[in-house]
Amino acid sequence: MPLATEQKRAVAKKVQIHSKDVGSPEVQIAVLGERIAQLTQHFKAFPKDHDSRHGLLAMVSRRKRLLEYLKRYDTERYKTLAQKLGKTR
Repeated sequence: MPLATEQKRAVAKKVQIHSKDVGSPEVQIAVLGERIAQLTQHFKAFPKDHDSRHGLLAMVSRRKRLLEYLKRYDTERYKTLAQKLGKTR
């Protein structure tokens, strides 16, 4: 089950660089993080859903690559994102 449009907009609004930003690494990371959290809750109810688990692992890998990219090319944006999302690596 994908994120609702309103939910996605709310998540993106927290980390947008400008008002029309929908594809920056920050927005992609935030949306993936929200989806990962949603799937984690799903697995508490349905532990044998292995097909969705495969998708979850792909999302985690993609988020990790995006975080590494952001950290390598713009450390300040990475630090700002970590503060906004409330996570540190």
